[in-house]
Amino acid sequence: MREILADLVAEQQGLDQFLQSIDYRKWPTATPATGWDIRDQVSHLASTEELAFGAIDEGEAVIAATLKAHASVDAFTAAGVARGRELRPGQVIEWWRHARADVVDALSRMTGSERIPWLAGDMSARTFATVRLMETWAHGLDIHAAVESDPVDTTRLRHVAFLAWATLPFAFSSADEEYPEPVRIELRAPEYQKWVFGPEESENVITGVAGEWCRVAVRRIDAADTSLDATGEVAEKALQLVRAYL
Repeated sequence: MREILADLVAEQQGLDQFLQSIDYRKWPTATPATGWDIRDQVSHLASTEELAFGAIDEGEAVIAATLKAHASVDAFTAAGVARGRELRPGQVIEWWRHARADVVDALSRMTGSERIPWLAGDMSARTFATVRLMETWAHGLDIHAAVESDPVDTTRLRHVAFLAWATLPFAFSSADEEYPEPVRIELRAPEYQKWVFGPEESENVITGVAGEWCRVAVRRIDAADTSLDATGEVAEKALQLVRAYL
């Protein structure tokens, strides 16, 4: 857990520092998410971290109560955004800081294999931390885009790349498609690293740049607009269906 939590904190702090560089007067700037500005993006992160801590601290009862209080997950998301719109930018950042700190503290007391309930079903604490990193990075992309800034990809993306590969069975199932054999992923990563996931003997292979694979996985870019290459029918379909978010 130590490695993923260290990278989670680094990703959150990196986005926090970037937010500090943005004049509050620019917070109403639209982001790629329809109807959301910068404040809404941070509010979503804050409300989700708040729920994440509740799930760790109190378990399934918090998830059940949340689903009962809101008509859908989208309704829960909208409620978090609406709450943030009643706050000043500085207050939204503090909300996010306190909520994410509670989550990291709680996760630091767990083993990687302990289970945590979530909206799409329970998952290990290690995966839960990975999802929190993925969410931070993905919404950070939207914030960077809003102010026309190019984010620098880091080796922390390895967690997102792995999550995207590991959840391919879930992605296929969600689309009512069969996942007949594991896909192999071979990626050129930051700092001249190479990341490989999947069995060596697989005939279905996706190759390319790690940052592009991760952006496709969080639906921030279409695979057709990248240099990613797929060999095999399952690999081609994986590029269409991959979704790192749960």
